[in-house]
Amino acid sequence: MVSNKVSNKEGEEAGAKARPATKPRGRPRSFDRETALEKAILAFWEHGYEATSVSDLTRVMDIGAPSLYSAFGDKQSLFEEVVREYGVRYGSFADRALAEEPTARAAVARMLREAATEYTDPAHPHGCLVVHAATNCSTPEVEESLRGRRNANIAAIRSRIEADVATGALPPDTDAAALARHTGAMIQGMSQQARDGASREELEALAEIAMANWPRT
Repeated sequence: MVSNKVSNKEGEEAGAKARPATKPRGRPRSFDRETALEKAILAFWEHGYEATSVSDLTRVMDIGAPSLYSAFGDKQSLFEEVVREYGVRYGSFADRALAEEPTARAAVARMLREAATEYTDPAHPHGCLVVHAATNCSTPEVEESLRGRRNANIAAIRSRIEADVATGALPPDTDAAALARHTGAMIQGMSQQARDGASREELEALAEIAMANWPRT
């Protein structure tokens, strides 16, 4: 009886050694959310919305898909946050110019000069994310959201122009809508020109020509 018990015990020990040890379930790898978001901004900025896949995002953000979904939601939710944060980190120069300059002319002149600098900065992708991300975009919600932001910018410029017409800073026959849309076309065009390789100096020259066409009192 003793020998049988010893034999059984030895067999159990041998079986335990043969079975692979169960690995303890670890906690998900932590990451810096702000750093990951910045990497997502650069990815969408460089490649646009449609061309940037979830696998591209997890690779550049250096996180797994479960972490991405947990922290940011799906791709569209992440992009919405990216656009908002892009506006804070890189795209706020237009709002500042409109808020800080005394006239619409001064605001737009500053806006175009700073666009020339921002859109050609070698520290990040060239051009404007809000303009470029809409290229070949086939997701209606994303396309509409980006269009809304661009139109809102034009509306803000128009409002400043109309205010200057009201105070006499611009002639009474100034077509505020057309002038604002011209400014929007310049900014969007400068974005594409920057992506095509135009230098800051070349874009600044375009800005000077654009401002020369502004009406004067």
